[in-house]
Amino acid sequence: MGERNDAPRDVAWPYRVYVLRCEDGSLYSGITTDVARRVAEHLSRKAPGARYTQRHPAVALVGLWRASDRSSACRLEWRLHHMTRAKKLLLVESPGLAGEEWEPVPARERERLWEEGLRRHGGE
Repeated sequence: MGERNDAPRDVAWPYRVYVLRCEDGSLYSGITTDVARRVAEHLSRKAPGARYTQRHPAVALVGLWRASDRSSACRLEWRLHHMTRAKKLLLVESPGLAGEEWEPVPARERERLWEEGLRRHGGE
């Protein structure tokens, strides 16, 4: 799948559904409107980061989708929480399989947001 221009839906589709790979190989998913901030919170390993990532440190942002609203983001997050690990990995490898309701964020943008989260965390 070719990468799309990131700008048009960035404001119109404010919610993001993300998947983190943790140090132990497990996967964590969540919703945010500010990916870099949320990554920094998870990396801090204290509140307001998730309890799960306090015990299982995040090492990579492996999946990221845009959603038009919170309800749409919650639907994808719910699906992720109910998928087997194998299905989650398949979705991360082929993000377009999520469906037309969610727009995959290109790998370069996902990597940039992870790096920005690392910088924000390091700046604490």
